[in-house]
Amino acid sequence: MVNNAAASGYRTTHRMVYHRDHFYGGGSGRIAMKNLVILGSTGSIGRQTLDVVRTFPDSFRVIGLAAGRNRRLLAKQVAEFRPELVSSLTRFEPPRGTRMVSLEEIAADDRAELVVVATAGKAGLTPTLAALRAGKTVALANKEALVMAGELIMAEARKHRASIRPVDSEHSAVWQCLTGEKNRVKRLFLTASGGPFYRYPASRLAKVTPQQALKHPTWKMGKKVTIDSATLMNKGLEVIEAHWLFGIPVENIGVTVHPQSIIHALVEFADGSVKAQMAMPDMRLPIQYALTYPRRLPNATLPGLDLTRTGSLTFESPDLDRFPCLRLALSAARAGGTHPAVLCAADEVAVDSFLKGRIGFTAIPAVVYDVLEQHEGVAHPDLDQIFAADEWARQVAAQAARRVCR
Repeated sequence: MVNNAAASGYRTTHRMVYHRDHFYGGGSGRIAMKNLVILGSTGSIGRQTLDVVRTFPDSFRVIGLAAGRNRRLLAKQVAEFRPELVSSLTRFEPPRGTRMVSLEEIAADDRAELVVVATAGKAGLTPTLAALRAGKTVALANKEALVMAGELIMAEARKHRASIRPVDSEHSAVWQCLTGEKNRVKRLFLTASGGPFYRYPASRLAKVTPQQALKHPTWKMGKKVTIDSATLMNKGLEVIEAHWLFGIPVENIGVTVHPQSIIHALVEFADGSVKAQMAMPDMRLPIQYALTYPRRLPNATLPGLDLTRTGSLTFESPDLDRFPCLRLALSAARAGGTHPAVLCAADEVAVDSFLKGRIGFTAIPAVVYDVLEQHEGVAHPDLDQIFAADEWARQVAAQAARRVCR
């Protein structure tokens, strides 16, 4: 499991694992065969996970696939990988030898060794809990699970001795910087590309269209994550994730805008030394690391980093006035309890309204602010209270979005 450093005064407890292949000469390019489950297989992360699997056919056996409504792509994936278990939100006729089950059943199946949770939104929460309760290793790409219920998820992971491996590039970068460290962590810094509109004046932001917002300058992501990146909400959610994954107080997690997206995170230690993880902006890199850890396998399909061609790397503080979603997320993180779940739900409704052309780009934070202002939080919620807060927030956000329309 990714270390919860808060229990030891932000002191990391990772063990350094040495392999002779870590040094010159690389390795065989293989690991022992693992049974893999992918939840959200037709989404951006799911598709890229399967790209990694295709590169290492002798290392992974896909035994379960779960998808939302992209029935056609799911059918192609099932035909190619022949999983024994499938879950789908739409009617799907599986081939002989494949059984339809729920997300939770796939996640907790006895044969599964590694569960990739790449579903979008709150749909990833209950299967994540199911996998952890079954003692699985979870490669977590779903932000909402930790943001909504980080306290519950980390408690279940500890209770059942399950492991969580972050897939987000920023959290993977922190994980890689901490591996082998036994020293006190002072601060974490997550980098943000700034999205496509970081240089826009406020007047121009109000005129941004969904089509413009979906054109991210460096990353290939799903629609919701792409819009969240453009508003900087995504970075606020990642701060909350990092707080739970690494046990670092929210106040000790910083955000810096780094348009080149080469450095993905930095870790500052007690003596002032800083480690940074660098790589080209390609999600297959952190996905592969989560799948093959602790090994680093050679993969000719992944881009290499040439700093002489990259040129200058720049950094600056985020503009919270023009991009208030980050401020709202940090406020919800400090409030804790059910506030992050309400943040997630309100943002999801606001982003959906924007993508459907019902509200403007700058109305997204207005909707989220309206909902958070009305919320009376629960300090240490159980799962039912989290879902109740989520449902309440969706209703209030829908009302707020309708008011903005007028």
